[in-house]
Amino acid sequence: MSTIKTTANDGDVIGFLAGLPAEQRTDSEALIKIMADVSGEKPVLWGTSIIGFGTMQYVTANGQANDWMRIGFSPRKGKLSLYVTVVAERYKEQLDDMGKYKMGKGCIYLAKLADVDKTKLTALITDAYAKSGSQFMREKEQS
Repeated sequence: MSTIKTTANDGDVIGFLAGLPAEQRTDSEALIKIMADVSGEKPVLWGTSIIGFGTMQYVTANGQANDWMRIGFSPRKGKLSLYVTVVAERYKEQLDDMGKYKMGKGCIYLAKLADVDKTKLTALITDAYAKSGSQFMREKEQS
């Protein structure tokens, strides 16, 4: 079995943020505050560019158990990638009410936080954190 490459590490979150363009840094700091308040966890660098909160274990369709963040995000070029569910489609209705976004299979992409209602974003993150690690989150791996 292969080993997952993106894992929690002791990388410097503050140093990582310092290297971002100003708007991305501001949005990232706001997301860190929201996710830290929701989770009660401190931000942890996963790999080289993902900031995660909490840890859960999930089992893939081939039976491999992996640790993953319960919620997190990555400031990517031109967008913020939110890691709040393995099946982003489950949040389609909430997302449509929230503002501008794009959706991947397991990621929600925001161009910038100014494009979304932060109260609704916080509600989505709160729901995702509460359900992380549950059957709700694992069904993708079994389908």
